[in-house]
Amino acid sequence: MNKEIDFIFSPEAIRERTGKLYDLTKEGKTHFELNEDKLKETADFVLEVIKDNYPSLEIPFHSRWGHFKVGDINRVDILDDKMKDADAIEKARTKLDLVITSVLLDAGAGPTWKFVEDGKTFNRSEGLGVASFHMFMKGAFSNNTSLKADGASLKNISAKDVENHFQVSEDNPLVGAEGRAGLLRSLGDCVSSNKEAFKDARPGNIIDYMIQKHGKSFKAKDLLKAVLELFGPIWPSRINLYDTNLGDVWRHPLLGDMDKDESLVPFHKLSQWLTYSLIEPIMEAGIDVSDAHEMTGLAEYRNGGLFVDMGVISLKDSSLLDVAHKPDSEVIIEWRALTIQLLDRIADLVRENLNFTANDFPLAKVLEGGTWWAGRRVAKEKRADSSPPLKLDSDGTVF
Repeated sequence: MNKEIDFIFSPEAIRERTGKLYDLTKEGKTHFELNEDKLKETADFVLEVIKDNYPSLEIPFHSRWGHFKVGDINRVDILDDKMKDADAIEKARTKLDLVITSVLLDAGAGPTWKFVEDGKTFNRSEGLGVASFHMFMKGAFSNNTSLKADGASLKNISAKDVENHFQVSEDNPLVGAEGRAGLLRSLGDCVSSNKEAFKDARPGNIIDYMIQKHGKSFKAKDLLKAVLELFGPIWPSRINLYDTNLGDVWRHPLLGDMDKDESLVPFHKLSQWLTYSLIEPIMEAGIDVSDAHEMTGLAEYRNGGLFVDMGVISLKDSSLLDVAHKPDSEVIIEWRALTIQLLDRIADLVRENLNFTANDFPLAKVLEGGTWWAGRRVAKEKRADSSPPLKLDSDGTVF
């Protein structure tokens, strides 16, 4: 792989480029003001949320798997029961098929959408998780309605299919249905066209690819790189470098010439969250995935909203709160960059308080234990619909 792309596909690049925007914010050169004196108060709030959510401090990774267990129902048990006769690798392939399609369906649902299951109502990420679980269990991604996802079926997913399975109606609108369906179709093209990596044209074949390339032990960032390389073609083509679609990577003029690589700011939000979600089923199959602490936090609106709502960062021009911003706007790129950097700082304060090392308590646990939930809690306190503090003009493929 080209060395520039290899770098952009790394957690090190995310931290380096977002760090530059953080420093520029401290110098007063971005749209935001930084109030670092509020970090401790925010960390204390996150610690309170962690202890409320996980009093034993036995915290799973922030991943899609938690959303399959909402409402005191462990839906994964239902899947496990149907796979009881399969071998360990096939079980992992099936779970990976489920979680990959589910994550791609996950971008923000909007404030009013909901999913009803047996009389219980779920919304936002939990609702999307439950809806996508049922869509998978009904065989919507398989040409013979079995429990798998195959390229041929994924290539034919329509926005109407998504709307039908997600209970969308005029009174129950879902943001970005076409964008979600488009991602699944692109996933179908991706796994169908790359037989070397996806031998059965299944997303879950990524476990076979990783075993072939690395054996039965590898780092989390190796898995992230595979996700970015193998699934890169599915994302809308925003920035291409050396014939490679970079995905969730944007340009910011404060970092340099907009035609040069130095202006690129990578986030890889969905790809990192997907990577966190792949780790559990891969490890269940007897494969060691190490060094998750090298990954970064997730630049999305719950974590980012936490820092705005707690006053750690604020917009210099408050009128920018009243308009919707596209993902490529300077405001959103800066907000996401500050989120990445502040999550690292909050994580350090939380670990110090709990006497954990980074390896013991990687960001995937900090997010799940506290920051994501703290962001949601404070949003609900400040806004009746729990919406983020900044308005997003999203196509369903970023947040």
